[in-house]
Amino acid sequence: MTGPTLATERLVLRPHEVGDFDALFNLWIDPVVIKHTTGKPASREETWTRLLRYIGHWEALRFGYWAVTARDDGRYVGAIGFADYQRDIDPPLGSVPEAGWGLMPAEHGKGLATEAVQRIHQWAEEETNWTRTMCLLDPDNAASLRIAAKFGYLPSYEARYKGDPTLVMAREIAR
Repeated sequence: MTGPTLATERLVLRPHEVGDFDALFNLWIDPVVIKHTTGKPASREETWTRLLRYIGHWEALRFGYWAVTARDDGRYVGAIGFADYQRDIDPPLGSVPEAGWGLMPAEHGKGLATEAVQRIHQWAEEETNWTRTMCLLDPDNAASLRIAAKFGYLPSYEARYKGDPTLVMAREIAR
């Protein structure tokens, strides 16, 4: 299964494809992007694994990450979606889908992340039977904390993930 293509006023969210590799690599080596995520630039090998994980989520779990592209010219804007990474975090997230988003810094401050996050949550409400989603955020990532709050994510607990402080937030989906 490949994921569905979703659209917003300014964006097209489509399943990742092999041709997205260079753009995804550029996303995951950008100092602004990695500051509140991995903390270190990704290697080409790590990016390739990430890309295959994005593609494979749809086949294995029927949800995953979308490539976020600009509707007007098709440029790669970032990656957004839901995942089950089986993270080694205590307590574990279990089978609750984890939302995540990352946009190229040139696209920050334009409301695109909010637009994309709104669309994927609309998709989740219409196409899944989930009752909640979660997200893991760096407690110092003010921009992502604001986006999460806009969509009803509330702090659930603080944890350490790979040695770093992590805020685990949860969002209930009313059915």
